[in-house]
Amino acid sequence: QVQLVESGGGLVQAGGSLRLACAASGSIFSINGMGWYRQVPGKQRELVAGITSGGTTNYADSVKGRFTISRDNAGKTVYLEMNSLKPEDTAVYYCNARVVGVSLIASDYWGKGTLVTVSS
Repeated sequence: QVQLVESGGGLVQAGGSLRLACAASGSIFSINGMGWYRQVPGKQRELVAGITSGGTTNYADSVKGRFTISRDNAGKTVYLEMNSLKPEDTAVYYCNARVVGVSLIASDYWGKGTLVTVSS
């Protein structure tokens, strides 16, 4: 089994910063892409940022220039540095990883989510 555990959410004032982390553990052979999604009640979950195993990144237009995604050298922890936060960034943030297990089968895994609240 594979677990993704997020940390770093919380309450911050508009203009402030937060850093999210997501650590993957379990029966992992390798991890391909990792990413952060967010969801607010009544809306679909949306991609915030993604990063490939090679380090290529992509961002939602709404966060470009404010958020930065990165991975550690082992490739099992992904970070999301969030700066200049706005009230509209308030959401539950979910970590996602495309994991190749020891069976060499790739599957998508999700964390349980961490709440980010930005006050105006």
